[in-house]
Amino acid sequence: MPPKNKRPLLLCFAYLLIASMFALPINGYLSIPKEQIIAVGDNPSVSTLFPKKLQDNFSLKIKNNQNNLNNKAVLSSNQKNSIANVPGKFDMSLMLFGLIPIKNISVSVVPDMKLYPGGQAVGVLLRTKGVLTVGFSPVIDKNNKSRSPAEDAGIDIGDSIVAVNEKTITTDEELAKLINDFGTNNEKIVLTIKKENIYVKKTIKPIKCYQTNTYRIGLLVKDNAGGVGTLTFYDPNTKKYGALGHMISDVDTNKQIVIKQGKLIKAHIEGIRAGKRGYPGEKVGTFIKNSDLGNIEVNSYCGIFGEMDKNLATNISEPLPVGFSHQIETGPAEIYTVLSGEKVEKFSINVDKVMLGKNDGKEMVIRITDPKLLGITGGIIQGMSGSPIVQNGKIIGAVTHVFINDPTRGYGVFIEDMLMEAGILDKNEETKLGA
Repeated sequence: MPPKNKRPLLLCFAYLLIASMFALPINGYLSIPKEQIIAVGDNPSVSTLFPKKLQDNFSLKIKNNQNNLNNKAVLSSNQKNSIANVPGKFDMSLMLFGLIPIKNISVSVVPDMKLYPGGQAVGVLLRTKGVLTVGFSPVIDKNNKSRSPAEDAGIDIGDSIVAVNEKTITTDEELAKLINDFGTNNEKIVLTIKKENIYVKKTIKPIKCYQTNTYRIGLLVKDNAGGVGTLTFYDPNTKKYGALGHMISDVDTNKQIVIKQGKLIKAHIEGIRAGKRGYPGEKVGTFIKNSDLGNIEVNSYCGIFGEMDKNLATNISEPLPVGFSHQIETGPAEIYTVLSGEKVEKFSINVDKVMLGKNDGKEMVIRITDPKLLGITGGIIQGMSGSPIVQNGKIIGAVTHVFINDPTRGYGVFIEDMLMEAGILDKNEETKLGA
């Protein structure tokens, strides 16, 4: 190991050498993640980040080796003997010519797991925490003047009202009744409001509306949301699922919906509105009555998560192993989704780009290549979000977004991110192998 004060110089020299010899773009180096997840029996790898002509010059060296780690350092995950055979964590270095350390990588080894891939259409029903402000509706007072007490008090679209005079509210009907009751008694009200991640209080005097003969403050609110999406996976061991691949936002405010409670139900696809340039298209679906599947506990940037009461996925396939981000390759893959009724079908796609190190739900660029799917949908459409992506027999992620100007292309999210949000994987696990 070179002295620390010489290491930056060696790193600079090493990269200049690589760049001059092989014309390697700098973003190739920068895209090497500092962390990697593998399953027991698997191997770490960075081989997909380098052209084949470069791979012989690199190796992975295990640091602070323990007795239960295989000593052989590898660049590819394809070697027969696995490095780790128990869950835990270890560190390794990416080496150039076996001598020069290029980057340190922390590796988490998780238990081997298999998931049932989804593809089924699901209905999403959410009740918000408090009521969500979606617009303003001016109050016409006794002088026929238009007034907006809520807007004047600094309430914004997208705010959540959670209490009136310290009384918790859960529905828009409760809010309207309390405003009218206090207004009738000529009392002011104090609203407890959640703005982004902070709570504030606003004092407002309700005004009698001479159009409705009730006291109002000039707000449009709602307390629920719903829609149709696609199930991504079901874990038979934990009974947890993931769906949608992206956050549920309110259509009026485009802000994240804070869930009070929610449920997942079966859905039936009635028809398809094909996408085209500038118009994303959509699945037209209906909820199936009395078909509850489970609850919704989390609404995050990469989907919704909860526990399922029924194993919807066991009827369509065998469970598949998980393919982590370092194992994803550019090239052919497939997605599972429903185009009609409740029948899940497989369709071919291509993974055009893999962006390691990102965690915004847009970590892969995918392209629809299946002629049937292109003929019916024009590409990726609304309601297809959450469709599982499978490559080399492993579930690697889910469809998330479509390119508005090219509906044949869109983004995908890594399955490992969804598993972390579901609570199946723990990114902060600090267990060391052999400790």
